[in-house]
Amino acid sequence: MTIADILSAERTEIDVPISSKKKLLEYLGQIISAQLKDSAADDIFERLLGRERLGSTGIGEGIAIPHCRLPNCEQAFGVLLRLEQPIDFDAIDRQPVDLVFALLVPEEATEEHLQVLSMLARNFNEPDFRQALRNAPDASQLFKRALLAS
Repeated sequence: MTIADILSAERTEIDVPISSKKKLLEYLGQIISAQLKDSAADDIFERLLGRERLGSTGIGEGIAIPHCRLPNCEQAFGVLLRLEQPIDFDAIDRQPVDLVFALLVPEEATEEHLQVLSMLARNFNEPDFRQALRNAPDASQLFKRALLAS
């Protein structure tokens, strides 16, 4: 599976004006519920928040990969955001986060969930990939550059 399999241009945004981790998770709930039928923003928010309570999904280098399983999700589903200003995310390296890739997977997709998370972490671990995303002039270019990941 690649980023192209789970991300669309409509779910790629830049300069998102978010000021906190909680507001980010609420925003993700709204975006995702608008695109996934039979899903509620509050439920998505609660699931993402519940996962964060287990440990931050801030993986370091300004990257967060909030994720959860969702009953009405038929396939892995991603949202890529570049924030207007970095926010505190309790990341592993204590650095603020400015790139966010939210991932939702079907409730029963345990193996797929782990494979997609591993692929995302591998890509975001590459300094050139992170820099390309940070330098994208608009959402269209952010999406295109994300698709260039291996």
